[in-house]
Amino acid sequence: MNRITILGAGESGVGTAILAKKQGYAVFISDKGKIADKYKKVLLHNDLQFEEKKHSEAKILEANIVMKSPGIPDEIPLIKKIRDSGIAVISEIEFAKQYTNAKLIGITGSNGKTTTTLLLSHILNKENLNVGTAGNIGASFALQVAQQKYDLYVLELSSFQLDGIIEFAPHIAIITNISPDHLDRYAYKYKNYVKAKFRITKNQTENDYLIYDADDKAIKKWMQNNKTKAKLVPFTLGAKIKESKEGAYVEDNKIIIELNENTFIMGIANLALLGKHNVKNAMAATMAATLLKVRKNTIRESLSDFEGVEHRLENVLKINGVQYINDSKATNINATYYALESMETPTVWIVGGIDKGNDYDELLPYVNEKVKAIVCLGEDNAKIKAVFSNVIDLIVETKGAEEAVKVAYKIAEKGDTVLLSPACASFDLFENYEDRGRQFKAAVRRL
Repeated sequence: MNRITILGAGESGVGTAILAKKQGYAVFISDKGKIADKYKKVLLHNDLQFEEKKHSEAKILEANIVMKSPGIPDEIPLIKKIRDSGIAVISEIEFAKQYTNAKLIGITGSNGKTTTTLLLSHILNKENLNVGTAGNIGASFALQVAQQKYDLYVLELSSFQLDGIIEFAPHIAIITNISPDHLDRYAYKYKNYVKAKFRITKNQTENDYLIYDADDKAIKKWMQNNKTKAKLVPFTLGAKIKESKEGAYVEDNKIIIELNENTFIMGIANLALLGKHNVKNAMAATMAATLLKVRKNTIRESLSDFEGVEHRLENVLKINGVQYINDSKATNINATYYALESMETPTVWIVGGIDKGNDYDELLPYVNEKVKAIVCLGEDNAKIKAVFSNVIDLIVETKGAEEAVKVAYKIAEKGDTVLLSPACASFDLFENYEDRGRQFKAAVRRL
């Protein structure tokens, strides 16, 4: 009998356990921490064997295959021991893809992948296609494969999920952009992180497509030095790329997409989402939808009525003429760069948290131009103060969302914007970026 050990009893682990049991595996789940009640109930209901607050090595090593949750680093001794024993360590998406015949669209990138995933799903649902949305979003891919029968999956894929693939190959892959992030998991080498992102295309064939940002330095560099079999479909905010017969570009404030001997044109002013980065997200989603033969009218309608993603440049409230914006999902410099770029009024910027090796200097031009005061929201703000104290007179340190919002309220004047865009992870003061965003919104509503 095939035996699978699942490390981590979160969304991907529990979903994999249910799918594995359905496929006849002997399943054992091991979580070094405490298993959340909602997941424990599912494991008990499905009569699945599990342990928590420990890893029993001997039991774990009885497996033929190990599914590792994306939050567990490759470098820990247990993973090395499993691999040294000749047992394959894979990710949930690698395991689940064996049990579906659905067409797969995989979306990765340092920023924009959630928006692009949800936007593409919005388009495909509006076309009444039978589509599942999974990966980093909602119910796990494995659980949906176990319980649903979709024709298509739109998968948001992190570099950690891609690290654990062997044969996984999406029919359409999208790389929204690449900028330094999670370098602590990649031996602080940017090239390792870039390589992880490009694993999305490693098993693609000549019948598959790679949609990518042709303006992105890291992507361009990889393309110059590596090959993929997939058909290349670039998008750019500049003029049409001469060597590319197909792709997306901007001309006269219009998106122009030339693909499958079709041309799609839409004015940027008609997009529901603001900002240059969202023009790119719209291009990527539109090209994927076009390859899936979605009608132009459906695409056009979807791009103009899409409501966006919670915690990503989300308008919260306008109070005394001051707009409060929740961009808690900005957990790296690149995401905050986009946020500051799209600000059109003097901005009180709330920033800080757990720094993942940030180079704040990249933000200096926009901070200089648009930011009137900085409110720090983190345990250690020394780096933020060191970089910005020469250009910003007012920098205030706070210890929570409530205090940060109250301080920003006192500083902001009519016509200003208060922007929470932390550029950092949230685990010093919050459970995760969602918790941080919700606490910020609650504090704004209490003003």
